Amino acid sequence: MLNKGEQFPEFKLENQNGEWITNETLKGNKAILYFYPRDNTPTCTTEACDFRDNLALFNDMDVQVYGISGDSKKKHQNFINKHNLNFDLLVDEDYQLSKATGVYQLKKSFGKESMGIVRTTFVIDEDGYIIDVIEKVKVKTQLDELKQILG
Repeated sequence: MLNKGEQFPEFKLENQNGEWITNETLKGNKAILYFYPRDNTPTCTTEACDFRDNLALFNDMDVQVYGISGDSKKKHQNFINKHNLNFDLLVDEDYQLSKATGVYQLKKSFGKESMGIVRTTFVIDEDGYIIDVIEKVKVKTQLDELKQILG
């Protein structure tokens, strides 16, 4: 898992519209990159809607918000339309960025083990360095944590 103070890895991922988002896209602004397991599941939906409902606050702080999962563009488009999301979701179908950041891990769910994205949020500064990492995110408290981190 990447830590505070480290450079965020270089990446190039498509958003739901097929536009490329890279490290260069983020330069000059702070960004929240939140990794989540999959679209349209209860906790992931709650998390996305929390970001949607608080996006103006982050915009006022000049902070961009991006959700990242292994879902396809089509699934992201459906998720955005169904819940009126107002920020980009990035496609990491091969889990390349998820692996580079250390969030692609062995998980246990209902007694089964499988590899997948562990809910994790990175706050990145204007130069691409990690300001903070929220590991094993608790969706109910995440926004309060982010507000503290961003001041």
